[in-house]
Amino acid sequence: MSQDAEKKCFVAYYRVSTARQGQSGLGLEAQKESVAHFVELAGGCLTEEHLEVETGTGARALSKRPELSAALQTCKKQKATLVIAKLDRLARKGTVQASAFIQVPELSVVSG
Repeated sequence: MSQDAEKKCFVAYYRVSTARQGQSGLGLEAQKESVAHFVELAGGCLTEEHLEVETGTGARALSKRPELSAALQTCKKQKATLVIAKLDRLARKGTVQASAFIQVPELSVVSG
């Protein structure tokens, strides 16, 4: 088995709350650096990255995020681990976070 075949695969999900944050890169670069460092330490490979500019709150927070849905689907197809920089980048409310956890086989959070 080749070294690449043994590497754990990760799919990254980044979220910023406002268009201004998305355009300025505020918070986004820190998320990317944190995830890249984590994947490197894990000896894995990052197969895809998904970025969303959307609030993390609201009753339908997950349904308003097509990039998160795409990331979750990719994880299922590739048997990859979803990796996020911080738990609040997934969602602010625990119920929304729990809903996402149910949909993905494995999740890594770099920092609480």
